[in-house]
Amino acid sequence: MRRSSSIASSFLYRSIGTSHGAVSAYAISNQRLLQAALFSSSSHTHRRWFSSLLDSVAGGSTRAASLGVVGAVASLAAAVSMSQDVYAKEPLRQELVPKEVVLYQYEACPFCNKVKAFLDYYDIPYKVVEVNPLSKKEIKWSDYKKVPILVVDGEQMVDSSAIIDQLSHKFLSDQDASSVPEDDEETKWRRWVDSHLVHVLSPNIYRNTSEALESFDYITSNGNFGFAEKISVKYAGAAAMYFVSKKLKKKYNITDERAALYEAAETWVDALAGRDFLGGSKPNLADLAVFGVLRPIRYLRSGKDMVEHTRIGEWYTRMESTVGDSSRLRS
Repeated sequence: MRRSSSIASSFLYRSIGTSHGAVSAYAISNQRLLQAALFSSSSHTHRRWFSSLLDSVAGGSTRAASLGVVGAVASLAAAVSMSQDVYAKEPLRQELVPKEVVLYQYEACPFCNKVKAFLDYYDIPYKVVEVNPLSKKEIKWSDYKKVPILVVDGEQMVDSSAIIDQLSHKFLSDQDASSVPEDDEETKWRRWVDSHLVHVLSPNIYRNTSEALESFDYITSNGNFGFAEKISVKYAGAAAMYFVSKKLKKKYNITDERAALYEAAETWVDALAGRDFLGGSKPNLADLAVFGVLRPIRYLRSGKDMVEHTRIGEWYTRMESTVGDSSRLRS
């Protein structure tokens, strides 16, 4: 995305760099049209840049503004198209797509979201069954009493890393061997996600009662629960996880939750060593694992703090754009 920003910038400045004069109503109208077009096709960072650019050309003459806007929109369409082609999903060949995939999950579970990141990136359609974290009645049928549980064409898979290994072997080995290389760096960082990163998340998500309730409000708003279930899950679940997080904090010798989260984020950015992704020009399984476990917290208080106080934001935005829309099937 960063490479395409300079292209779009060049197009726009050449197209709109006209003489300045009085601002007419027509010029303002065209300015708003351009602003709407830019806003609909750009990231938050681009929007701020475009807004400042629009302010600088707001004084253009009516004729110049009209021509400039038309040229800029046309040029920008090409530039945005190029920017969207820089990073893209890696969909399976149609003959490899399974007939039915069902994920039993908790909406805010980092391990479940790790599996979803893989499914979304490879554009594998899947259904979701939200499991009540108190009763777990939705997975009574299984001997495995944790989530995620993934059922692929009737075959049960458990444990997030094992699920991803099985899916990679099942669907990617014939399509793109480079997607699952025997790479020490990728393996190292996938293990780091499971052995370290996930353990700093719960103490942050459930750091205090307000953040615990924020998390469970997110869970209940995304689950198929009745009103009474929502109330019990939200308050009883938040209280339970608040105390669980304190135990985890002690178990993993975490003294400052936010400091531990920030340190983990910076450690990951250092591992990238200036690359867009750990996988280079496109994400590998380690990128998907880190993105997956961070995705449920990104817009909670803890995730907002993480992006504000560390360098991870640019990588996360690239991943968010690359993984794209969820391939989840809505009932």
